Parts: sequence; structure tokens; C-alpha cells
Amino acid sequence: MELQERIVKAVGELKKSVVTILTARIKYDFFLEPIPLRGVGSGFVIHEEGHVITNYHVIADAEMLKIITPEGEMIDADILGGDPRFDIAVLDLRGAGYKPVRLGDSDRLRVGQLVVAIGYPLGLLGEPTITLGVVSAINRTIKAPNITLENLIQTDAAINPGNSGGPLATIDGEVVGVNTAIVPYAQGIGFAIPINMAIRIYKDIIEFGRVILPWLGVYATTINKPLASLYDLGVSRGALIVKVVPYSPAYRAGLRPGDIIIRINNSEIGSAEELSGAIRMRRIGEVIQVEYVRGRSRKTVEVELEPPPTVF
Repeated sequence: MELQERIVKAVGELKKSVVTILTARIKYDFFLEPIPLRGVGSGFVIHEEGHVITNYHVIADAEMLKIITPEGEMIDADILGGDPRFDIAVLDLRGAGYKPVRLGDSDRLRVGQLVVAIGYPLGLLGEPTITLGVVSAINRTIKAPNITLENLIQTDAAINPGNSGGPLATIDGEVVGVNTAIVPYAQGIGFAIPINMAIRIYKDIIEFGRVILPWLGVYATTINKPLASLYDLGVSRGALIVKVVPYSPAYRAGLRPGDIIIRINNSEIGSAEELSGAIRMRRIGEVIQVEYVRGRSRKTVEVELEPPPTVF
């Protein structure tokens, strides 16, 4: 199948699962008169029972929430949960028989891979808008107002206000990310939250009603070549442990300050951000293999992840 035909087929399939999200928030002017502020975003069906994934900032503080389905019907929706730390929320369309998207594996994305973004930018109704681009970078960390997002997919496919919450997909129609337009100064680039992370959050919300992150119990900093040279470290990349919380999972496994974590299971760890992202992708109770460097020796320990001590 030619490239153009693959893209057209993928878009035709995706359009059946993308929804428009309309919101209204009430603000008050100087004279305490209510002023409705309307918002618009996108989302996509993740389960046939009507579960929809979108961005948290699309629905935050919404006092009215309406969904326009792919068939053009306007319906009410419930918010099942969300987490501003990841800018992901889950909605319920109060029905069944919806067409979910096909999921890809965001861990297998490569820089240069073609992707399509789909949604309803700027509140334009009717057919959704499609933009085509490439994966420009992976594992990006960006800072937006009141939030820091890690491990993002960067793309040059245009993502405008209103596209937020829509899917980023391969040219074969497999969803690999959730588009976010939360960065107002981005010019010519867009960002998406990896679908593997979004699904992990979705499962937590469905099962527990909230997102509970696993806890390793270390504070770490990124190793670079100057730091490695200055302290004569055994490696030039990794996450250097600067503090271990007493009686945490890491402490009980034998990890100590000065150890350099270089691998979690089969994933290489080259920075403190990659360590944080690797732990976030796991579930509470999961046992992980942590490979680390101590002095000139390499060791591996098993660590069972737990909820943080502030979660009861």
C-alpha cells in the first residue's frame, strides 16, 4: 500500500474515535458579576463503554461539560478522574458501543518516524483537522505554568489550541500519544504525552479512582562527563543517588548515596529524569531489577515498589 493510501486509511479509522470537548467555567468581574468562559478541546475513545482520554487542562475547573461525538451528537459526560501532574484526564460518555482507537507502543517510537495529529483546533467543528509531521525528539521535559511534564514526544505536526487531548498516531493509525497544547510559546513544534503513560494513568483511575505513583525512595542527580571526570566516577551517564530515604524500598534493597543507577529492567537510565520516568511507568507492588555502579563494581538488586508514605 502506498504511503498516501496508508495515511488516508489511518485517518478514516481515527476519525471514528475522536470527540470534541466543550467546557464552560464561571469567572467573576470587578463587580462580582458572573462571566462564562468557554473552552474547547479534543479527546479520543479508549474503551467501547465510552471512556475517553483527554488533557487534564482541557477539563480543569469546568462547571459544564459537553461532548460532540464522531456522529455529531452532543451529549453530557462525567469526569471519572485525572491528574494535573501528567495532564491526563478520563471522561465517561455514559453509554456503550463506541469505537476505541488502536493502541501503539510509545516506547518503540523513533526520531524521524512519520506521525499524524488529529483533533478540533480553535473550536472548528465538522470534520476533525489532520496534520502530518515527524517525531522530532523523544523524552523531552518541558516546563509550563504550574506544571513540569517529562518524557514527552516532540513533533513538528502542528498542534494548536483545541487539538489538546486528541491522538497522535502512526501512519498506520496506532495511537502513540496524547497531544497537548499546554506550552503557549511553542512555535512550529508540538508535544504529546506517551500513550503508554496515559494508559497507565487510565488504568489507575478506573481501578482506584486516582493515580497512585510507585515510590523508590531516592533523590538523584544526572551524571554528565564533567561530573564524572571531577569525581572519577566509573561511568559517564546515569542517575547519581544523593540521598536515600531511610527504610524506603531502595534503602531496604541496599542502595546508598553515591551509587549510580544505570538500568531499570531492560531500560538504560542516562539521567535523573529517565529514572523518574521509568519508576512512574511501573505499578505499586511490581518488582524491578535495578542495575547500579558502586565504585568500580556493577551490581543488580531487586526492588519492590511501594506507595509513597503520604498515601494511605
